[in-house]
Amino acid sequence: MSTPSTTTVVGTGRVIGQLGRRSILRMIRQPQAVIPSLFFPLMFTALNVASFGRAASLPGFGADSFLDFAVAGAVVQGVMFGSTAAGIDMALDVEGGFLDRLSTAPIPRWAVLAGRLLGPAAFGAAQALLFCVILVAFGANIAGGVAGVAVLVVVASLLAVALGALFIAVALRTGSSEAVQAMFPIVFISLFVSTAMFPGALMTAWFKTVALANPVSTMVGGLRHQVLVGFDLGQALRAVSVVLAALVVSSTLASLALRRRVVTA
Repeated sequence: MSTPSTTTVVGTGRVIGQLGRRSILRMIRQPQAVIPSLFFPLMFTALNVASFGRAASLPGFGADSFLDFAVAGAVVQGVMFGSTAAGIDMALDVEGGFLDRLSTAPIPRWAVLAGRLLGPAAFGAAQALLFCVILVAFGANIAGGVAGVAVLVVVASLLAVALGALFIAVALRTGSSEAVQAMFPIVFISLFVSTAMFPGALMTAWFKTVALANPVSTMVGGLRHQVLVGFDLGQALRAVSVVLAALVVSSTLASLALRRRVVTA
């Protein structure tokens, strides 16, 4: 015979599962969010390789191929594009009144966020794996092999959750999908002011200082090590630690925003 606590846990798990399934299906049904997140990172990578491919021969570049160097940046870029769908989805539910109906159900608030974030987590992992397959097909070499790809997939999934929580926080505070879309360029600029697109050793002046201090550079550096050198647990943990720190901050903001939204509804 199940105890009340067991029943509660099972019920909460079912709610998270259903919300997660709904989140995944709604992401798939948003081609305006899914297609750019797949197309643009690959397009940017192709353009960068064509434009700066010879830069790999420069002393201090740190990679034999610009394509190999670009793999980690392409994965992170794709996740940044795709994570906005979670915020847009939440904003639409706020506008449509679904969140108000959901908030009256006897379920923990954290379960609502957890279910919502299953979509970005699954999509981020799928993106990373797909990008690795496509880029390897075009000549990239991932020195870390299966273990290196696994690190890219795990970090991409966690990053998608962290960014998804941030965009959900914006959606809950504003109730506007336009506000979520306006937030994206602010997040996206952090990728370009980092070592994701070019090695820090070849940067100069203030840009090098900012890029090396950017946590995104630490994360991308840990991922790039798996591609260029080989699987390294220490480097993998460096990348994971940055993402987990971002996840703690963004999930806290999302929880506070949900509490405020429910109280004022």
